[in-house]
Amino acid sequence: MRLGVLDIGSNTVHLLLVDAHPGARPVAFASHKRPLSLVQFLDADGNINDAGQHELIEFVLEAWEFAARHKAEDLLAFCTSAIREATNGVEVLARVKHETTVTLQELTGSEEASMTFFAVRRWYGWGAGPILDLDIGGGSFEMALGQDELPELAVSVPLGASRLTRDWLHNDPPTAKSVKELRKYIRHTLKPVVREFKQLGRANLVAGTSKTFRSLARIAGAAPSGAGPYVKRELHATDLGLWAQRISAMTVEDRLYLPGVSDARAAQILAGALVAEAALEMFEFPSMEICPWALREGLILRRLDQLIFDGPLAPAPHVGLGGAVPVPRQGANTGTAAPAAVSLPIPIAGRQAN
Repeated sequence: MRLGVLDIGSNTVHLLLVDAHPGARPVAFASHKRPLSLVQFLDADGNINDAGQHELIEFVLEAWEFAARHKAEDLLAFCTSAIREATNGVEVLARVKHETTVTLQELTGSEEASMTFFAVRRWYGWGAGPILDLDIGGGSFEMALGQDELPELAVSVPLGASRLTRDWLHNDPPTAKSVKELRKYIRHTLKPVVREFKQLGRANLVAGTSKTFRSLARIAGAAPSGAGPYVKRELHATDLGLWAQRISAMTVEDRLYLPGVSDARAAQILAGALVAEAALEMFEFPSMEICPWALREGLILRRLDQLIFDGPLAPAPHVGLGGAVPVPRQGANTGTAAPAAVSLPIPIAGRQAN
């Protein structure tokens, strides 16, 4: 069956379609994404403004049309810290549902950390022993530790790379004083959290699961993404410290010449490097492995596990097998035409008729 995950993150909005069935590894079929930093649309009161909401709604409509066109049978739609921490997050979710009929499930920080850990455990298996997973997003930094499929401890802190860049690094290149103050803030924020994790014992493996970690590893000499997911990629604390120092002296334009750094990530790669450096230092690990699976894969794998126990997906009461799936009317505020009606073998979950 073909499953989709619609991920509304802090830096990008991303739809991933995979082919999978219970017991099998998900294989990517197609992807549709767009850079969208919702934190850049926050007003002085912490609300996502109308322009940001318009961009979000436009992409959700695009994603739904893309999933339907490629015959997705199930769609998991979720959002993380960008909407979770916005003052008007509830209103934004309600507007998205009203204008697209897609229901975005809001994940808490601990749920986000737990589902990412779940994917890491499935990737490395039981033989890895206790795992510590670290994930730097745009708005938050997730940490999870455990030796089972779900972690014993899962924590989210407001140390996302985009957030820190916006709040602390205002110059290009940043001043030495601002970098020093940000380092201090990161360590101050992590100190009580790391202490709590250390009470559970030491992990056998530290995994990094985010685009930020992949970019940092690539900068430090790891294999490019084109080499495939099975190539072992590591990020060493010594390399990380060296590159954090170098990047702090670069302009955003200069960072674009570094391997693995995109336009969307160039401004915030320094903040990500400082968080990664502090985490490895405070958890007292000399290196970490880069895991190719993360939150999206965790949600997909969890959904497949549910199918083992629940049986095949059943159509919603208002949709017959092979019938046309309802599509949204053109939203007066979006200016985006509704996609044409399509037929799916079974309805896409997360999208409800008005």
